[in-house]
Amino acid sequence: MPVLIGELAELTGTSERLLRYYERAGLLRPERLPNGYREYADSDTAAVLRIRALLAAGLPTRVIRQVLPCTTDEAAVQPCPGVLDALRDQLDALDRRAAELAVAREVLRETIAGAEARTAPASTAR
Repeated sequence: MPVLIGELAELTGTSERLLRYYERAGLLRPERLPNGYREYADSDTAAVLRIRALLAAGLPTRVIRQVLPCTTDEAAVQPCPGVLDALRDQLDALDRRAAELAVAREVLRETIAGAEARTAPASTAR
């Protein structure tokens, strides 16, 4: 049974604002009623949950737009053309970011350790 935006928001725990954003990003395509209201299909509930899961996995909406049509109700990704390449590219980008963060983290640790060493009270060794 089709639902309006408020009902979909409640069913998925997603704000109406985010649902409108998903529509603008091309992730959802609700029907428009004569009064301008958005009407979502039954399948949109599962789609919103998949979108949220893919966003939580770090995928940008441009990749989700490509992956979403290739997902099943169980959120499994089917081997559609180009999807595996897009996912591999995203994984490579995440790996690069993780490496950059690891370097930044180590620099910060060293900076903190150096500052702590300079502010520690001098010990009175005899």
